[in-house]
Amino acid sequence: MPVIPRLMISALALACAARAGTHAKLVPVKFTDVKITDPFWAPKIEVNRTKSIPHVLEQCEKTGRINNFAFIAKDTKEPFRGHVFHDSDVVKVMEGMAYSLATHPDKELEARLDQIIGWMAKGQLPDGYLNSYFIATDIKKRWTGMHHAHELYCAGHLFEAAVAHYEATGKKTFLDVACKYADHIDSVFGPGKRHEIDGHPETELALIKLWRATGEERYLKLAQFIVEEHGQAKTHKLYGTYCQDHKPIREQDEAVGHCVRAMYFYSGVTDLAMVTGDEGYIAALEKLWQDVVTRRMYITGSIGEKHHSEGFAKPYFLPNYDAYCETCAAIGMVFWNHRMMLLKGEGRFADIVERALYNGVISAVSLDGKKCFYENPLASRGNHHRSPWHGCACCPTNMVRFFPALGQYVYAASAAGDAVYVAQYVAGSGFVALKDGKVKLTQKTRYPWDGGVQIAIEPEGVSEFTVALRIPGWCKGATLKLNGRAYKDLPESNGFARLTRKWEKGDVIELDLPMPIEQVACDPNVEENRGRLAIQRGPVVYCLEGCDHQASVSQITLPQGAKLEARFEANLLGGVVVIKGLSERQGFELKDDGSIAAVSGVMDITAVPYFAWDNREPGEMVVWVPTQLSAAAKPESVTLAVFAKATSSHTWRADHIRALNDTVLPKASNDLNIPRFTWWDHKGTTEWVAYEFDKAIPLSKAEVYWFDDTGKGGCRVPKAWRLLFREGNDWKPVEASGHYGVEKDKFNAVTFKPVTTKSLRLEVELQPGFSGGILEWRVSR
Repeated sequence: MPVIPRLMISALALACAARAGTHAKLVPVKFTDVKITDPFWAPKIEVNRTKSIPHVLEQCEKTGRINNFAFIAKDTKEPFRGHVFHDSDVVKVMEGMAYSLATHPDKELEARLDQIIGWMAKGQLPDGYLNSYFIATDIKKRWTGMHHAHELYCAGHLFEAAVAHYEATGKKTFLDVACKYADHIDSVFGPGKRHEIDGHPETELALIKLWRATGEERYLKLAQFIVEEHGQAKTHKLYGTYCQDHKPIREQDEAVGHCVRAMYFYSGVTDLAMVTGDEGYIAALEKLWQDVVTRRMYITGSIGEKHHSEGFAKPYFLPNYDAYCETCAAIGMVFWNHRMMLLKGEGRFADIVERALYNGVISAVSLDGKKCFYENPLASRGNHHRSPWHGCACCPTNMVRFFPALGQYVYAASAAGDAVYVAQYVAGSGFVALKDGKVKLTQKTRYPWDGGVQIAIEPEGVSEFTVALRIPGWCKGATLKLNGRAYKDLPESNGFARLTRKWEKGDVIELDLPMPIEQVACDPNVEENRGRLAIQRGPVVYCLEGCDHQASVSQITLPQGAKLEARFEANLLGGVVVIKGLSERQGFELKDDGSIAAVSGVMDITAVPYFAWDNREPGEMVVWVPTQLSAAAKPESVTLAVFAKATSSHTWRADHIRALNDTVLPKASNDLNIPRFTWWDHKGTTEWVAYEFDKAIPLSKAEVYWFDDTGKGGCRVPKAWRLLFREGNDWKPVEASGHYGVEKDKFNAVTFKPVTTKSLRLEVELQPGFSGGILEWRVSR
């Protein structure tokens, strides 16, 4: 279909999607209809516009990601660089640029965007295909690696960016490119064509966005075809749980596999459910939501555990130090839960949006906007920090498109056009279209630091409709006034307080959401958090950081019911409410003679919002704090290793050097449920790990528990090993009095002639053809 007819029917398609054409209870409000002046969010959006977008754009230029499009356009001789999924990084940044242009016109930024679009249009193949990796390397291999090549994933992000660009600027250049590419994909995949899915869902939701922007029904049908193709063993070789390709969607009742892929897939299915009203989709989505939220979600609204391939682990397995909580997964939780709110019209979904927004999402980006977490653990021993860039840069590029479109989560309208929904409390104004005209809402609030919210209602004329205000699940005792008159009982249903009347300009709602400091308990099925509580105030989760305390935060206990007070500190971390109080400490310290001594007593604590951690001095962090001394660290459970900084010749990116001295003891050498250190993927080489101490201490014994995953992986106990200590600038072997053991399922101990040193090195010779690793390395006097 030509482009002009597509655009002519765009308004009709949007109208159908917004009203009678959907089976959703609510319809969204565009971010362009919402102006955020909030003292909490507005500065973050501005930092994203002025710092993060330029920084990420520069990184995409430095790494060749943008040049790759110039290369396929034959506008540069600089060769292609990068991985198969790098196109997605560029188009996500372009999406963020487009969103930013919609609220902050910038001729220079717009010109840069137009230049990249021009390269895309010029480099696009005549049949519509557009992927710089395959065009630049080997076009014959396109669509041959659906499990891992991310072609439809990259295409989906391109579609999203193109729609954003069209809506922000009114220009058709990018949308034309996207439609041409979508037409090509539709010619390859579908009934009577290829029956296959992409290993990374994304194009499902993106095709629906493209359908809404153009009215082209083929895009909607293709999206549904791809969703329905998941789990169909009769039509293609299944990719399994990792890609949510293990069962047809209507049979899926448990969240499995890669978390980001799951969130994008579930978002696409929810979009389809809103369009089709398919009860099979809706029932499956409810089961999946219950599973994620009640058994697999962290208190921060994030999901995913490190040792399960960026994915879901078994129910209730939510380790803190090894929480993966990928930034993209937290963003995905917002995407999915916002759609579920639209589908069902219930506040519980907006509660999860809020939890993720104020904790698991914004924790990713540093206050200066130039560094980003890929993973967001709930505890750190001081070795986890944001990075200016990542080789796999999905998270920083996702964040720059997320912030400028934040306004879309604040309001919604009923599908019948007779109610305004306030889903999030953010200072600023918004316009919501109802059947009898637009309604302007103006919020004044210091949320999330203060639960007082004032909302001025300004309809175009005097008309009757409902204003629905979300009452957060964490809030007890909410009160409401209308034009100064208090409501005795909140007319609440499905998480919203509903006020129905004839509204006119000058009407003002005052909502008060009490925010006491709470010590929140975890589900008792989460073994790691038994005997621990987390601090939460309003929607904000708190943590203890090492830089605020004289002792290690792992040694601090906070009794249940402890007296705590909230205090706003304008000059700290951009202005935050901190929690202060008294705690108890039981721990240990290293004496000058190398002995370990117990220490205990009362100490002051300061808890800061989790989202702001690691913006000052590097150090430890914990969210879940023991309530009793018995749950804190004990001297008898540690060796001198805990006082050391561990280093290595090489550490596999999915493992941790801190596993060497985390005092988490294995059950066997093939224990995959605890943190581990490995030299993977180095095989048959000589490698090392070392302990560095702040001062010279006497040592005479070492114990090593080897990692060996025979039957599952490529790590084995080493062929041989030895210990060396540093004397001056030289490494010297210790005089061992025993055998260097390499037995599995036990600590291999070796004693040696005492040495006094600041550094001890463990050197291994790996078996030929195999790598190796360590689960725990203890050292003592």
